[in-house]
Amino acid sequence: MNTIHIRHLDKQDAQVISQAFQEQGWYKPSELYERYWEEQQQGARITLIAELDGQFAGYVNVIWTSDYPSFQEQGIPEISDFNVLMKFRRRGIGSRLMDHAETVAMERSNTAGLGVGIYADYGNAQVLYALRGYVPDGRGVYKSDHYLQPGEETVIDDDVVLYLTKKLGQAQNIKL
Repeated sequence: MNTIHIRHLDKQDAQVISQAFQEQGWYKPSELYERYWEEQQQGARITLIAELDGQFAGYVNVIWTSDYPSFQEQGIPEISDFNVLMKFRRRGIGSRLMDHAETVAMERSNTAGLGVGIYADYGNAQVLYALRGYVPDGRGVYKSDHYLQPGEETVIDDDVVLYLTKKLGQAQNIKL
């Protein structure tokens, strides 16, 4: 039937999520999701879980206080660590997760931000974000703790990020 359900992370999800990513060859330890749950309990983030017909399919976070200085200064919530299992892609799960994440972000801001890697592995995400209306924040490429400068050499890896923002519309009536 392909029913997509979005809900908040539960403490017992950690092992299920870790195992699902391990099955596709990605190492994502259960301790990561245990930390996400603890931070959710403390009010620092919301982790949204997507299930397809009752089976874990993906997740995304909304972090209320971003580590990225520009978002932090402006009070922009960051949508972060957005992942859909490969076997469940192209079924609308990512769009539903992003819809919910944007609705959550609207609780505190009329703008949402996110960072995206700049090499080909992030190509699908880059396209999705552009189609959803995200645009570069105009500050350039950021790596770990600084903006890259003309002539600066660096290794292109997961820490090299372009940050994007989107003005959010009216709140949608999405129930979790």
